Amino acid sequence: MSQYSSQLQDEQRATDRAYARLDSLRSQIRSRLDKVRAAGSHGSPTQRTERDSFATLYEDRLAQLRSVEDRLVFGRLDSAKGDHRYVGRIGLSSEDHEPILTDWRADAARPFYEATPSNHGDIVMRRHITLSFRDVVAIEDEILDMDSPTVNVASKSGTLTGEGALLASLSSRRTGKMTDIVATIQAEQDRIIRSDMAHAVVVQGGPGTGKTAVALHRAAYLLYTHRRTLQRSGVLIVGPSSAFLHYIDQVLPSLGETGVISRTIGDLIPGIVATAQESPRAAALKGDIRMRHAIANAVAARVRIPPKLPKIHVNGIVVPLLASDIQQAQEDALRTHQPHNKARKSFVRAMMHSLTNRYAEQLDYAPEQSELSHATSVFRMNDDVRKTLNLAWLPMNAVWLISDMWAKPQHLRRFAPWLSEDQIRMLTRAKGSAFTASDIPLLDEAMDVLGPDPKADGGSPAQAAQRARDEQIASETLGQAGIGNGIVTSQMLVDQMTADDDETMVQRAASDREWTYGHIVVDEAQELTAMDWRMLVRRCPSRSFTIVGDIAQTSALGGSRSWQKTMNPLFGERNWTLNELTINYRNPKEVSELSSGFARQEGLYISTVNAVRAIPDSVQRIAVPDRSSLGTRILEALDGLMPEFVSSDGSGRIAIIADGSMVKDLTDLLDAYIATRISDDDRSRLQSQHSWDRQINVYTTDEVKGLEFDAVVLVEPGLMENGAPSRIVAASDLYVSMTRPTQRLVIIRTQQDTDDLPL
Repeated sequence: MSQYSSQLQDEQRATDRAYARLDSLRSQIRSRLDKVRAAGSHGSPTQRTERDSFATLYEDRLAQLRSVEDRLVFGRLDSAKGDHRYVGRIGLSSEDHEPILTDWRADAARPFYEATPSNHGDIVMRRHITLSFRDVVAIEDEILDMDSPTVNVASKSGTLTGEGALLASLSSRRTGKMTDIVATIQAEQDRIIRSDMAHAVVVQGGPGTGKTAVALHRAAYLLYTHRRTLQRSGVLIVGPSSAFLHYIDQVLPSLGETGVISRTIGDLIPGIVATAQESPRAAALKGDIRMRHAIANAVAARVRIPPKLPKIHVNGIVVPLLASDIQQAQEDALRTHQPHNKARKSFVRAMMHSLTNRYAEQLDYAPEQSELSHATSVFRMNDDVRKTLNLAWLPMNAVWLISDMWAKPQHLRRFAPWLSEDQIRMLTRAKGSAFTASDIPLLDEAMDVLGPDPKADGGSPAQAAQRARDEQIASETLGQAGIGNGIVTSQMLVDQMTADDDETMVQRAASDREWTYGHIVVDEAQELTAMDWRMLVRRCPSRSFTIVGDIAQTSALGGSRSWQKTMNPLFGERNWTLNELTINYRNPKEVSELSSGFARQEGLYISTVNAVRAIPDSVQRIAVPDRSSLGTRILEALDGLMPEFVSSDGSGRIAIIADGSMVKDLTDLLDAYIATRISDDDRSRLQSQHSWDRQINVYTTDEVKGLEFDAVVLVEPGLMENGAPSRIVAASDLYVSMTRPTQRLVIIRTQQDTDDLPL
C-alpha cells in the first residue's frame, strides 16, 4: 500500500469518527424531541409552556445537525508536539468531552486560515481534506515550518501541495446554488470575517473576489460568536434579486446557521410586493434623500385649520368649534413628537376637552360630572365634529399617502418643490398603480412618520394588556419551575404563549415591519439609494452591518460611486471600515484582463489586481455580418458549449446575456434549440427547471448581478451600451456581464456593433 493510500485511510477513520458522533447526536436530539411531542397537551400550563420551549430548541438543533452533513470535515492542523486538530463545519466532542472536531469559527481554528510560514505559531502543517459524501477522496498538505520533520513525511506521501484545494473548487462546475468557501477561505478574507461586530464593515472587491462568500461566512461567524445577542434579533440579508437569494440560500445552513432572514429591498415590508417597473431616472429621483422631506411635507399638510367650522347644539346650548382651540390642540399634540396617527389621538382628546369646557362656560350653574360626560359623548358622536376633526388632522395610511402623491402633480409641486416639471411628469402615475421597488423605502418612511394604520390599530390596547399578562405569567412560571439558568428565559416563554405553534423567530421577524435586527448583511450594496439606506438603518439601530459591493459595478443612477460619500453620513467617519479584496478567484486571467482593461478605459475604479489562474481560449470572439446571422452563430456556439459545461446531473450553467430589447427573441431561440437539438432526456430536464435554477437561460445584466456561470454568451454588447441611461452605467453593466464566467466568455456581435463599441 502506498503512503498516500495509507494517509487516506487514516483520514477516513478520523472522518468516520466525526460522522458517527454527528449521527449519535442527531439520534439523541430526535429521541428527546419525540418524547416532548408524545407528551401532547397534557399537564399544567407551566409544563405545557416548558415543553413547547424545549421542543423549539430541539427542532432548531436538529435542523443545524442535518444541515452540516456535506463536507463535515475539511481540514487538519498539526502542532510541533505532534497533536492533530481537525477543523470542520461545527464543533464536536465525544461523550467523554474529548475534542473530535473544531468549529471553523473558533479561535483554535484560526491558523487554518491565517497561518503563514513566517507567522505560524506552534502549527507546523495545514492539511486540506476533500470529501465526496462521507468518503475521503483527496488530501493536500501545506508545510508552515520548513524545519519540521513533516516536510519529509508529506513529500514521501505525495500530499505536499500549495493551492490545489482552492484551484479545484474554482474549476468545478457551477450549480444553481452557491457553495460555501469554508474549506478554502484565504487570509485576507478571514480577517474580514472575524472583524468586530460593533463597526460597519464595508468590503469592496471586483467580480470574483469572494465578497458574497465573505459576507455570508461573516454572518455565520457572528451568529456563532455573539449567539446570545443575535439568536433573538436575527440577521437580515439583503440581496439584489430573488434569483440571487435562491442562489445563496443554502450557504448559511451548510455552515450550521438558520436564524437568518433573506429579502430584497422590494419585499422588506410585509404584505406589500413591488411588481411594477420604472425608468432608471424615476428610480433615482425616488431614491434622493430629499424625498424624506417630501413625505414629511405631505403629512404636515394634513394638519390644518378647516375653513368652515360648525356649531354644535347640546341641551339647547350652541357650542362653537373655534379655530383657536384647534390650533392649540394641534400644537400640543405635535409637541408629543409621536407619529402622526398616534399624535392625532392626543389632538382629538384635547378637542373633546375644549368643546366640553366651552359647553360648561355657557351654563349659569356648576354642572355635575355626569352632565359633562354626556356632553362629551354628544360631541364625539356628532358627524359635523368628526368630519371637521378629520379635516383638521387627517388619519392616513402610507399606501394612500404615497399613491395620492404620485397621482396628483400639484401635490408633488407643493411637497417636493425641488422637482422640475419634467421630473414631476416622470413620477406622476394613476392612483392605484402597482408599486415599484423604489416606492418601498418611501412607503417605509411614510409608515414611520404616520405610525400604525388607524383602521388596523383598534385591538392594540387589548393586545398590549394581554402581552403584559403573559409576561407576568411567564415570570411566575420560571420562578415556580426554577428554570432561570439561561436555557429557557421568560421572553422565550412569552413568545411560545403568544406565537403560533410552528412560528419561529424568522417568521415573526419577516411579518413585523418594525422588527430590529442585530446585524444586517447587504450584498451588491453599491446599488442602494440614500432612501434604501435610510430604510435599512431603521431596522438596525446598533449600526452593525456587513456591506459588500463594487463601485465599478454600479448601474443604479442613485447608487454609490464612492463609499466615503455614502458611508460617512450613515455611520460617521470613525464607525466604519473599508476592506478591499484584490484577488479574482472566479474569472480566468484572460477574461479578467479583458474586462478590467475595458472598465479602466471607461473610467471605472478597479480594485482587483490579478486572477489566480489562466485558461487558454477562455475568451472567444465571433463576428457576423448583420443581425440576421446572429441566431445561427449563437446556436453554433451552444452546440460547442452544452457538452462541455452542462451535465445530466444538473451541474453546469450557461448564461446568454443581452440587452433587454433582445431577451424575448433570444428566449424563443433558446426554447427552439432545446426543443429540436437536445436529446429527449436532457430536453425534459432542461424544460422542467425553475426559472432561477435553469442550466441555460437568457438574462439581462440586472438579473445576473451576484451570480456566476461556467460559460457566458455575451450578445451585441454595443447595443447594451446604447440602451443604458448613461455612459458610466453602460460601462458598469458591460463590466458585470463580462465577469460572470468561471471558464469561458463568448462574445457574439455584428460588425456594426463592433464598430460602435471596440473591445
